[in-house]
Amino acid sequence: MPRCCGGCFNLCKEFKAFALRGNMFDLAVGIIIGTAFSSVVQSLVDDIITPPLGLLIGGVDLVNLTASIPNFVYQNQPAVVIRYGRFIQRIIYLLLVALALFFIIKLINKLHKVASKKKVAVEQMVVKEFSDEVKVLHQIRDLLAQKTIHSHQQ
Repeated sequence: MPRCCGGCFNLCKEFKAFALRGNMFDLAVGIIIGTAFSSVVQSLVDDIITPPLGLLIGGVDLVNLTASIPNFVYQNQPAVVIRYGRFIQRIIYLLLVALALFFIIKLINKLHKVASKKKVAVEQMVVKEFSDEVKVLHQIRDLLAQKTIHSHQQ
């Protein structure tokens, strides 16, 4: 049986390193949670939001709203049906997902601002501490320099 070339082995090794990195697992978890969130929002639109909206419009089922266009080209074929009720339902779904993503991104941006403020505060504290240390080191250097000058003069 022929053995795989060294390049193929390196490719497999690189893919394994890539797949086992944290980013790959984070991506997988994000996809799974996104899929679950999508089905929850879809159910919210289909089962909770659309029925009362149809009731307000006049007791119609939004999903079954259609427009029928007679088939002028082929007389023996059925009419063309445009299901605009489903389209309205999908727009509501899109708007809810976009709204949820907006709030998630807004929260992430707020967390980034808080983290950056903390980072700046820590950096300023470190700079102040560092400057105090430098001052002490300068004093020690100056004292040693004076001591060395006095010892050479004697």
